[in-house]
Amino acid sequence: MALSNRDQEILAINQAMLESVVNGDWSRYAGFCAADLSCFEAETNGHLVEGLPFHEYYFNLPAGDAPATAVTVTMARPHLRWLCDDAVVISYTRLTQRLSGGEPITASCCETRIWHRRNDTWQQVHVHRS
Repeated sequence: MALSNRDQEILAINQAMLESVVNGDWSRYAGFCAADLSCFEAETNGHLVEGLPFHEYYFNLPAGDAPATAVTVTMARPHLRWLCDDAVVISYTRLTQRLSGGEPITASCCETRIWHRRNDTWQQVHVHRS
């Protein structure tokens, strides 16, 4: 099935957001998010967390002694459910490829993200990652 222009647009925005995460670019990531972003993630230990400070903490952690390596992030089998012209739910398996000790590894997790267009700007308003 061919993707519509709006599907392609929101998938490109979501991909750019994911790349900001793997690149550790807090200011770019925060620009994709609503200030009241809510989430359920492994790091929240089953609790709903609201706001950006929770996420910023992880961006501010020291990188450690390991040299930076190329990281690739892929959305496998994305599924889009448009709630209206200004709101969409995206679900996919996130594959993150990197080198670890010189060996390539791939980590995966399932994600659902809700995007809402406010004032002609798409903002991520909720994340569920497992």
